[in-house]
Amino acid sequence: MSAVGGVRSHGDVTVYDVARALPGIEELRDHSRGLAMVEAVLSPEWESRYYSFDAHWSATEQLASMKDGQGGEYTIVLSAAGAFARGFDHESPMSPYGAAADGVTWPGVLDGVPEAFREYLTEPAFTDEDGIHVTTACLWRETADTAWRTGPVEFTGLEDHEDPDGSGGLFHHLTHRSAQAYAEWASDYYERPVDIEAVRHVLALRPLTAETVAALNPDVTLADLAEDVREIGYPTA
Repeated sequence: MSAVGGVRSHGDVTVYDVARALPGIEELRDHSRGLAMVEAVLSPEWESRYYSFDAHWSATEQLASMKDGQGGEYTIVLSAAGAFARGFDHESPMSPYGAAADGVTWPGVLDGVPEAFREYLTEPAFTDEDGIHVTTACLWRETADTAWRTGPVEFTGLEDHEDPDGSGGLFHHLTHRSAQAYAEWASDYYERPVDIEAVRHVLALRPLTAETVAALNPDVTLADLAEDVREIGYPTA
């Protein structure tokens, strides 16, 4: 397994590039909670949110997730063992449902997953009704690791695709973590101005204020967010 290898044409974005750009586990956890909290303010209806975070996914696990509403998603399980991330781009040529993959997870994507995370290879939330792991990109990092790791995925024959496994797009706001990057994207996605200073406040995990919430969405109050704050595990004053 490797965090940096792979066969690819120059300029392509693959899971190997994402592995190099992702932060450490705790920074990833904090940024994911911040993204989820901003989304909770911008999009009161949970089903419409792009980013979510469940601080109580199980008694020992937390779950950061993304759903783009068009079939793209990621899930990142955070536990005492470390972090296990999987992404699925339904338009990727590496999709199990595409002609090239022939109904199975792309070779190498799940190879080398350590014992600490093996249970997630059969986790129903990550597999379809036939037991196929719905994944085009997979990364993991045990607590003692100094880098994110991936399976030995070969991208030969996919040189015409700038983001063959979808990882560049799926994990974009985890590899590009500035408030500006998110605010610009969110203003386009939600089709309204998004206050960058309010985004910066929330991504820094500062306790929510009425002013910050109103700057992001005047139709939402602090009281409205109480359940989201609890679910996300967002810090309070």
